[in-house]
Amino acid sequence: MQENQNQENENNVVEETVSSETAVEQTLPEQVAALEARVAELKEQLLRAHADMENQRRRNAEELVSTQKYAISKFAQELVSVKDYLEMALLDQSGQIDTLKMGVDMTLKQLVAAFDKAQIKDIVPKVGDKLDPHQHQAMSAEASDAEPNTVLRVMQKGYLVADRVLRPAMVVVAKAKD
Repeated sequence: MQENQNQENENNVVEETVSSETAVEQTLPEQVAALEARVAELKEQLLRAHADMENQRRRNAEELVSTQKYAISKFAQELVSVKDYLEMALLDQSGQIDTLKMGVDMTLKQLVAAFDKAQIKDIVPKVGDKLDPHQHQAMSAEASDAEPNTVLRVMQKGYLVADRVLRPAMVVVAKAKD
């Protein structure tokens, strides 16, 4: 009896092993199909994400071109009125110098206001200032009793846009006497 029971237990173990292998074999194709579906879904998501990224890159490039192209618009609007006033001054046939000076002064004030809005500032070195190669351009050097590399004369003032040099100030600097 003991032997029969042992035999039955062994048969049960073998049947369970065979039935679980069959169950695994039956679920394996289902698992493969599910994984293949998931891979296809992930590939589709990747393609969409790549397309979205390319579209965003294209929109950013277009926006950059547009910004660069029209960035000067506000400043240009300010300058258009300055040009209009200068043209009116040239058309004036009255011959009144005081009126002309007053018109030029008003035009200059409007131009200065436009420069202020655009953060354009003057670079006007003083006589005796040390030459600043970032903001000054030495046009010539003259022998002088002044300390070498100091400004003797300003030939033309310079300009900054925000903190960037638009045009350096043109200066004459001192050099040691021979």
